[in-house]
Amino acid sequence: MSRVYYNKLIRDKIPEKIKGNGKQCSARACADDAEFQQELLKKVAEEASALAVVRSREAYLEEQADLLVVLDALNEALAVSTSDIERAKEANLQKKGAFEKRLFLVWSSDTGYKSNESAQGIRE
Repeated sequence: MSRVYYNKLIRDKIPEKIKGNGKQCSARACADDAEFQQELLKKVAEEASALAVVRSREAYLEEQADLLVVLDALNEALAVSTSDIERAKEANLQKKGAFEKRLFLVWSSDTGYKSNESAQGIRE
């Protein structure tokens, strides 16, 4: 029997689907809250990367739903309420603005700015 090792958090019905296809699998519960939260954070990155490459409205809806399910589970695990998120979102919008102007940053001399992305190209 050949096996593929995933070692990742999965949704509750995945083992049923695998077994329903006549295949076998091994799954375990996360050892504790810390492991569950860490695996959810990893799942956010996985789902966000899938969302970033969609090319149809249908795929967008499916991948966004996947991401929202993970975020909902993470919010529950961290006891984050909808009002907590709304307050943080409003503060974020006040600090950084939205995307109404559709601005695209080409370059900046502000080399101290911290971004979630790495800079592209070569610094001059």
